Amino acid sequence: MVINENVSLREFNTFGIDVSARYLVAIDHERNLQKALVNAKDRALPLLVLGGGSNILFAQDYPGLILKNEILGTEVLKEDQDYVWVRVGAGENWHQVVLWAIDHGWGGIENLSLIPGTTGAAPMQNIGAYGVEICGIFSHLEAIRLDNGKVRKFEITECAFSYRFSAFKGPLKDQYMITRVVLRLHKRPTFNISYGAISQTLEDMGKQELSIRNISDAVINIRQSKLPDPRELGNAGSFFKNPIVSKEFYYNLKSEYANIPSYSTQENAIKIPAGWLIEQCNWKGFRDGAIGVHDKQALVLVNYGGAQGADLVKLSSEIQDSVNSKFGIRLAPEVNII
Repeated sequence: MVINENVSLREFNTFGIDVSARYLVAIDHERNLQKALVNAKDRALPLLVLGGGSNILFAQDYPGLILKNEILGTEVLKEDQDYVWVRVGAGENWHQVVLWAIDHGWGGIENLSLIPGTTGAAPMQNIGAYGVEICGIFSHLEAIRLDNGKVRKFEITECAFSYRFSAFKGPLKDQYMITRVVLRLHKRPTFNISYGAISQTLEDMGKQELSIRNISDAVINIRQSKLPDPRELGNAGSFFKNPIVSKEFYYNLKSEYANIPSYSTQENAIKIPAGWLIEQCNWKGFRDGAIGVHDKQALVLVNYGGAQGADLVKLSSEIQDSVNSKFGIRLAPEVNII
């Protein structure tokens, strides 16, 4: 285990923001994490767990120790007629895990194809796309407490999952590093193509058979058509969460904005696409020097090269203010700002 000093984080975040960390250590096993925690405690260093860097915006240098999660491995724990339980290292690339499951014929996560980041971040964010959230196929996870190095298992009820949220973003924030995630995948998958443009995309691609691989291909096609590749244009995907409002609030808005799109979520709640709200405020395609809003998806803030994190924070705040002024909705960032 090597603790590196004064490390540039430009290659460790998909925004490509060039800040530095006082210290950084790659964690490839639980025992190395426990050693690093002792070292950090001796030096009274603040700690930050970093996965794929696809959901983070660095607004400044980090003064402590970054724990880069590189715990790998996939294994089958058990199976029955209907399900298979797989244990995945939290440092595994999420999209590669999706493809691995598809290769084995196991369903449940194909709608979550091409979501950037690591497997450990998936339950933390309760990632979701096209009508599916990870909590729907989640079994449990293993994590290590950062203040004492103790291992703990979290069952689904302890994770407090909700829309783009878990206990690890709330009451347990910054207290644990997730090390392994156990998913319960379907041997006899059912297909979810009702959300978004999946059905139409399957038709356009000439894929008549419904299968987990074809659905994955359609999702990949949609995401690639809307979202810029971080390797070519710095971004962290969707910057804001889609707001959830009461039905009464929504129908008041609809009386003024007849074409406002929506999705039903709970009995008395409606989800409104944040991208639509931002676009109505004329931000889509906006550019100011090195920063801007993507011209194909208003939810995506971009770094055209050389941007400062603080500039993107300022832009996001201006977008929030304009949407709040026009619609009375305060957008919440999905990206973690450090």
